[in-house]
Amino acid sequence: MATQTVRDNSQENRKAVIRQRLAHGGMITALSLLLLAFIWPFFLVLTNAFKSMSDITGEPLSIIGSHGFSLKNFTSAMKKMHFWRVFGNSAVITVSATVLTILVSAMAAYVIVRNPKWTASKLTFSAMVASMVIPFQVLMVPLVSVYGGYLGVLNSRITLILMHVGFSVSLAVFMFHGAIKTNVPVELEEAAEIDGAGKWRTFWTVVFPLLKPTAATVAIIDAMAFWNDYLLPSLVLTNKKLYTIPIATQVFYGTYSTDIGLVMAALLLAMLPILILYLALQRFIVAGVTAGAVKG
Repeated sequence: MATQTVRDNSQENRKAVIRQRLAHGGMITALSLLLLAFIWPFFLVLTNAFKSMSDITGEPLSIIGSHGFSLKNFTSAMKKMHFWRVFGNSAVITVSATVLTILVSAMAAYVIVRNPKWTASKLTFSAMVASMVIPFQVLMVPLVSVYGGYLGVLNSRITLILMHVGFSVSLAVFMFHGAIKTNVPVELEEAAEIDGAGKWRTFWTVVFPLLKPTAATVAIIDAMAFWNDYLLPSLVLTNKKLYTIPIATQVFYGTYSTDIGLVMAALLLAMLPILILYLALQRFIVAGVTAGAVKG
C-alpha cells in the first residue's frame, strides 16, 4: 500500500514537472514572438538604410543587397535634413531639460520628505501627484494661446526647455520622494550637521550621491521623452533653424517620401543617439525604479 502511494506521488510529481516545463516553454515562445514583432520594424530600417534604392525595392528582406553596403543614404540624409544643426538643437534642449528636471525634482523632493508636517509640503506633493493624471492634450491649446498669443515667448529653446521641465517634474519628484524616504537615513544628515555642514552642503555631499540610481532612471525616461517628443516642439518651434530631430524627420519624410533609402537613413540617425544613451544607462533602470519601493 505504501509502495503504491509512493508510485502515485511520483507520477503526480512527474506530471507537475511536465506541466511546468510546458508552461515555461509556452511563455518563452510567446515572449519570443512578441520580441520579433517589436524588433522587426527596426530590423527593416537598419538593413535597408545601407542599401541602394534598387536593392530596397527588389530585395527588401535581405540583409545585404546585391550592390552591397552603401553609406550614400546617410551622407545625403545628413546634408538634406541639416542633421548636425537639428542634432545640436535636440541635444541642447534634451540635456538642459533633463539636468534641470533632475536638480529641481531632487531638491523639491528632499524638502517635502524632510518637512512632512508643513502644509505647503503636503499640498505641493498632492498637487504634483494629481497633475500626473492630466494629459498634455488638454493643456496644449490654452498653453499655446497664452504663451504665444499674449506673452509672445514661443519659438524659443528656453521656452521649450522650461515647458519640458514643467511637464516632467511631477513624476521625477514622486520618484525622488520615494528614494529619499526609504533609502536615505536621517542619521547620515545628522552626522553631517554635527560636523558643521549646512543643509545645502549636506544635500549635495550626503543625500544626492545616494540618489544616483534614481537620477539615472529619471535621466533615461526624460531624455527619451524629450528627444522623441514631436507634439510640444511642433507647437513651440516654428523657425526652421530651431527644429529638433523629430520635426526635421517629419518634414524630411514629407519631402522625400518616395526615396525610401533616405527616409530609412534619416530614421536611423534620429534614433541612434538615444539608443546609445539607453544601452549605456539601462542597468540603472531597475535599481532606480525599485529604490523608492523597497527599503534598503
